[in-house]
Amino acid sequence: MQKNRNNHHFVLKYFKGISRHFTHQMGASLAVICLGLSSFTTQAQVAPAATPAGTSTSGAAKGAALPAGVNVNNLPANVRQQIQATQSGSTVPGRTNSQSTINANPNGRTVNGELSEIDTTGTPKSGTAVIEDGYEKARLAEKEEKLRKIFGYAIFNDPNNKGISQPNNNIATPRNYIIGPGDQLNIRLFGYSEADFSQTVSPEGSIYFANQTGIGPVSLLGLTVEQAKARIVQRLATKFVGLRNSSYGPVNTFLEVSLGNIRSIRVTVTGDAIRPGTYTMSSLSTVLNAIYLAGGPNELGSYRKVQLIRNNKVAATLDLYDYLLNGTQRNDFRLQDNDNIRFTTYISRVEIIGTVKRNNIFEMLPGETFDRLLFYAGDFAANAYKGRVKVTRLTDREIKVMDVTAPEFKTFVMQDGDVATVEQLLDRFENQVTIEGAVYRPGQYSLDQNKTLTQLVKSAEGLMGDAFQGRVNIVRTREDLAMENITVNLGNILAGTDPDVPLQREDQIIITSRFDLVEQAAISVQGEVNKPVEGIPYLANMTLEDALLKAGGMKESAAASLVEVVRRKRDVDPRSASAQIAETFRFNVNRDLSIGNDQNKFVLEPFDQVIVRKSPNYLVQTYANVEGEVIVPGAYPIRSKDQKVSDLIGLAGGLTPQAYVEGATLIRRVKLSPDELERRQKSVDDLAEATSTGKAVVEAETLSADKPESIGINLKKIIARPGSTEDILVQEGDILRIPKLLETVRIQGEVLLPTTVKFRTGQTFQDYISQSGGFTSKSQRRKSFVVYANGSVDRTRKFMFFNVYPRIEPGSEVIVPKKTSTPLTPQQILSSTAGTISSLLSVIGLVIALSRVGN
Repeated sequence: MQKNRNNHHFVLKYFKGISRHFTHQMGASLAVICLGLSSFTTQAQVAPAATPAGTSTSGAAKGAALPAGVNVNNLPANVRQQIQATQSGSTVPGRTNSQSTINANPNGRTVNGELSEIDTTGTPKSGTAVIEDGYEKARLAEKEEKLRKIFGYAIFNDPNNKGISQPNNNIATPRNYIIGPGDQLNIRLFGYSEADFSQTVSPEGSIYFANQTGIGPVSLLGLTVEQAKARIVQRLATKFVGLRNSSYGPVNTFLEVSLGNIRSIRVTVTGDAIRPGTYTMSSLSTVLNAIYLAGGPNELGSYRKVQLIRNNKVAATLDLYDYLLNGTQRNDFRLQDNDNIRFTTYISRVEIIGTVKRNNIFEMLPGETFDRLLFYAGDFAANAYKGRVKVTRLTDREIKVMDVTAPEFKTFVMQDGDVATVEQLLDRFENQVTIEGAVYRPGQYSLDQNKTLTQLVKSAEGLMGDAFQGRVNIVRTREDLAMENITVNLGNILAGTDPDVPLQREDQIIITSRFDLVEQAAISVQGEVNKPVEGIPYLANMTLEDALLKAGGMKESAAASLVEVVRRKRDVDPRSASAQIAETFRFNVNRDLSIGNDQNKFVLEPFDQVIVRKSPNYLVQTYANVEGEVIVPGAYPIRSKDQKVSDLIGLAGGLTPQAYVEGATLIRRVKLSPDELERRQKSVDDLAEATSTGKAVVEAETLSADKPESIGINLKKIIARPGSTEDILVQEGDILRIPKLLETVRIQGEVLLPTTVKFRTGQTFQDYISQSGGFTSKSQRRKSFVVYANGSVDRTRKFMFFNVYPRIEPGSEVIVPKKTSTPLTPQQILSSTAGTISSLLSVIGLVIALSRVGN
């Protein structure tokens, strides 16, 4: 515990110390950071040392907040993780709460009781050093962010602009270039005499000509190229008389001086620069080249006062805003050896934010006004509110807000630390009115050119024909933003009987269409037409023929003489019990959609319903099928309504010798009602549960609302007596199926061995059960039944105590259901038998007693 207290006092003392240092060096913001961190470190240290690792405490460390203005996202990952863990009251896994507030680096470890991490050299770093490094990175990130907001920083400190720091050497020799030691001069004579005297200026500033000329050294130090040319001509003219006019004649020899290799110079950059120092540069370099090379001013450097110091005197002062804003390079002198470029400290900086073209921090010279700041910011953006600007200014004690109106822009002097905020325009129109509805050009219009309702209607190209002029609504917004509705009679206003209505800003004029006030009328055509239509839009003067034409005309099955139009009655007397509620018109329509011989066309009214009936004598060809043992199986037409099964046999050419007449079946599709379908499905399900082969039966007997069913017929009697009651009528889709002679019997259900055996004449139901192994203990004998080959079914009957089983015929299927009830136990059987005997004895006793009384 004593060790932890010592660590706490050391960290607290350290952060308080560096907070005082940052107060003087970097301003109050970083000092607040350090004091805040020392505060939450103090809170974290008071957490009990015995807190289990990985658990959180409820001490003061929970909820510790960073000082205002600190962005936690700019901190290193380890410090950010720790601060977030401290604020949430949690800990870094594997450490106590007091430890986790010092260092959350996964690589950290404890050295002599203090939390530390391993640096790149393998040396442990204390928790204090880790936090110091984290906040140093945060400070640098904040500094970089502030620098990016300063106007011009991105230009001079852009790594992509390195080439700008180098002068262009591929230019013509500047005539004002000052020659110095190391420069190479290309001296050429041409004309009457030709010679090449290329020379490099010596350290003493001289050049030397060849000995044969007899000319000694020529000093060019400090001369411009133009001055050097004149001096060289003067010296060479003693040997080359053609360089000057003389008694020997006019000038016939010419001399040209140009620069070859250019010397290097050393320039020093001092003051508040990003990268101050001494630079070796080309002698063609200018001040701007050196400024680019040094990265421009730093966070304290001035853009408005960059000094060129030469020979201990200020030779020129550059205002970089001239270059950045106007593109001019005033005072951008060519550098000389040992020149000094000094970045002075800025005097005042002002930030402008909001709806301007450049949101930056700008440096202002003394006396410059907001109008000048607006120029630096590129002027207002298109959506800026230009009538007033809010300026936040620092006073000696606190902050105040000042409103600067447009007339004050040229006189309001900006001060250091001012923040000017330009707001946006209001999101509303000052002179807009809207018209919508039954006009030719609805939309928004200017109130300046449409001050009244009639002027606005005229600008909208007038009213449409369906405009309802009796009630036009004007939705108006009051000064308190409440909405009100004003109703006027536009017809009277246009006629001049009512006064015109003056409009106001944001008025919304709504002119309703007459069609919006009525129910949409429609005509329907139903029945025997090619395209029945429920909703044909009603058109004035629409006739019955028009409606039938829209429905695609009548079908062949239509009863042309039974076309009806049903029309609703209006204003029916509700007190009359026999009031007529509909009216019917009947027409005889020809196939060309003309109405009989009547030349008067029947005009429909809204909501009329046209019904085309089906002709009672029209029937589509229908067929029935014959399959199996007939001479010519296939589909045969039903030629009359009374055609029967015997007729169908005759059309198929009669039976073959192999036909099994008793097994003939008539298959017909029967449409079942929902109740009947449910009842039959329940019967099939009960059969599935009662038989061991129930699953196969259910799959075979899956029912639907339109299912083929077998109708048991006695074809033998039908053939013997055609037209009798056994000879049923044939319907569309019927299938008469006549199988071959069947010689087997199938036994299914609750028997020992379900099987199929050969039919033998004279064998009974029990004989076939015996061939399948007999009944089981779960057989429900009383409900056994037989399905014959023709689809008919016969069940087992009960006579006294005996079961009367059905007969067996070729192709029959014997089905024995399974008992669904639980078998009785011996005790239940004994009890039931005893009860029965007791009841019988009671009945016998009663009979004896009555007989004695009678005697």
